[in-house]
Amino acid sequence: MINPILSGDPEALLKLVQYRMPFGKYSGQLLIDLPEPYVVWFAKKGFPPGNLGEMLGLVYEIKLNGLEYLLIPLRTKQKKAK
Repeated sequence: MINPILSGDPEALLKLVQYRMPFGKYSGQLLIDLPEPYVVWFAKKGFPPGNLGEMLGLVYEIKLNGLEYLLIPLRTKQKKAK
């Protein structure tokens, strides 16, 4: 099964920019706003299983490659919807 986030599904990407860290030091913070060293630490330790791990893995790749700017339009769309 193809991960909907990695398939380029816009709804999945919207979910990524809305998802908050459910535990730990950064509980409640948007995944995309997590500090890069924290995400790198997760990458080295191993991402948690399931949807959270998949999203953290994608956040890692986005931050590693400096692609955060690609999510700005989605974040703007999310803020306007509220």
